[in-house]
Amino acid sequence: MVADGLGVLFCGINPGLMTAATGHHFARPGNRFWPVLHLSGFTPRLLKPSEQGKLLSYGLGITNVVARASARADELSAQDYRDGGRQLALKVARLRPRWLAVVGVTAYRAAFDDRKAQVGPQERTIGETRVWVLPNPSGLNAHWTAETMAEEFGRLRVRAGLSQ
Repeated sequence: MVADGLGVLFCGINPGLMTAATGHHFARPGNRFWPVLHLSGFTPRLLKPSEQGKLLSYGLGITNVVARASARADELSAQDYRDGGRQLALKVARLRPRWLAVVGVTAYRAAFDDRKAQVGPQERTIGETRVWVLPNPSGLNAHWTAETMAEEFGRLRVRAGLSQ
């Protein structure tokens, strides 16, 4: 779900089994990506995963660090992340979004070999593309509530100059 020149290209870790089966990003019912995207003001209403195509009209897109589907992200190897990070950097250089938003600090650290990265804007750029690390919206991420995630997503939305 990508296009040239997006405002924000969101990047998940890898497709879960539900996403692989449906073809819709963040499709697992417990995943909070779609509610948080709406709560943060990126979308004017709560979208269903099956409506992911509407994101392009808002200047948004979605991709993954690793293309291979798995039941859990912990099934991915360090090499999967490194290879995925290289492929992601090539994709970003070609598509030139203003912001790359990686959802999951652990995935970002592994993909870009940046063990000290924290949630928020990063020093790293890919060409002219700025990078922001967002909390993982998985229901398994108990450190962040939907509301606190929405605040962080909202910080990115404001910085990216996108409003709904």
